[in-house]
Amino acid sequence: MVRTALDALALRPTRFLRSAWPWRSLAYLVGGALLGMTTIVAVLGLLATGLILTVVLVGIGGLVATVLSGIAVARLERWRLRLVDDDALPDPHRPAPGRGLRPWLALRLREHATWRELGYATMSAGLLCWIDAGVVCCAGYLSVALLLGPLWVQSTSLGWTAMLAGVPVTVMMAYPITAWAGARAAMARAILAPRSGDTDERLVEVTRSRARLVDAFEVERRRIERDLHDGAQQRLVALSMQLGLARLELPAGSPAAEPVAAAHELAKQALTEIRELIRGVHPKVLTDRGLAAAVRDVAGAAPIPVDLDLQHERLPAAVEVTAYFVVVEALANVAKHSGARQAWVSAHVAHDRLRLEVSDDGRGGADPAKGSGLVGLADRVAAVDGTVAVSSPAGGPTRVRVEIPCGS
Repeated sequence: MVRTALDALALRPTRFLRSAWPWRSLAYLVGGALLGMTTIVAVLGLLATGLILTVVLVGIGGLVATVLSGIAVARLERWRLRLVDDDALPDPHRPAPGRGLRPWLALRLREHATWRELGYATMSAGLLCWIDAGVVCCAGYLSVALLLGPLWVQSTSLGWTAMLAGVPVTVMMAYPITAWAGARAAMARAILAPRSGDTDERLVEVTRSRARLVDAFEVERRRIERDLHDGAQQRLVALSMQLGLARLELPAGSPAAEPVAAAHELAKQALTEIRELIRGVHPKVLTDRGLAAAVRDVAGAAPIPVDLDLQHERLPAAVEVTAYFVVVEALANVAKHSGARQAWVSAHVAHDRLRLEVSDDGRGGADPAKGSGLVGLADRVAAVDGTVAVSSPAGGPTRVRVEIPCGS
């Protein structure tokens, strides 16, 4: 399949000459010559405008003019490449974080793509546009000179011979024009195509954005925990106390005694459930006393014995929260799926990384594809730039190892 001008050169001559590729290549080269010369005029005009303004604005005007010219030429070139290359060239720039020239310019100056575009604009205006013009002019001059041979050659026979020779020569000019257009487009694509460095910048920004979302989510969790603890839980405690006092006041055998007793039990159950909910949203002990104390609470409530080996020093809040929910999810998986009789949790800091391991003596065979919660666990750890490794052969044991950087 022919997708570029260089691919078109491999076609049979009859098919190539009847295709649109020679005309598309000619339009591409004419546009390149005009674009390069326009760039020269535009940059000189912008710099002259900066010089007319104050001395302070000369440097700023020159910088803005330079960056604008590079980006504008690159965008036009990506659009023009469609003439000789059917594969679209994506824009490597990230959207600016805010409005205004200053944040936009600051972002563009930090991007590698901006400097490649500036280099391409310089090469286009200083060299490529002149080659474009030279190829088009030479091909046009040679064709016109031969075809109009009878008008300027004194010998009639020689003039007609030149005109007859001009027809195949004009047709053959399609090959050098297309070849140079294809080579020029290949150079433009090589310079302007997104690099791995541009992808790295996007990945860094995505990672930072994800970390900000996790922080915002944790703040919201704490707010919900505080509202439940200070609001709904306190009201349920008061309700339970009032119902307990009402039970004491009612005489034995009273018709209201049984409904009040049932309401009292329901209030106590609701209070127990809301306390478990608060603990699941964001345990207060985690904030007040740290990861080790919070993990002990979780282990104490587990349906199987859990052996703990924990480091007691405090860690950054994001690390403690992530590690805590890893332990909660892992022990929940142990209770639901493993059939284990014993579990172990260890957590230590080494080389500025928290190394957490949750293991059990169950049947093994944990598979993230089966919805065991391991996928969500891995996503949570990845949000703080951590790693998760799961070993769970059939027959057990299952080990979940997590490493989280502790640096702020």
